[in-house]
Amino acid sequence: MARQFEASVSDLTTPLGLAQPTVSHHLRILTEAGLLEREQRGVWAYCRPMPSSIAAIADSLPPPRRRATKKAR
Repeated sequence: MARQFEASVSDLTTPLGLAQPTVSHHLRILTEAGLLEREQRGVWAYCRPMPSSIAAIADSLPPPRRRATKKAR
């Protein structure tokens, strides 16, 4: 079974270069949209992607286009 990625707000502030309230706000929006699930552990909240929602988004996207290749002369 694959291990799921999870992160807390404090894990994301520095890599994203955003303040804690901004990261919290966006994580809340993604959670309300059903893209993330949130688990409270004491004072920390951890978010992880919802595989079913991510798969549904991926299935709705068109397949990637092939790059045009240059022909050798």
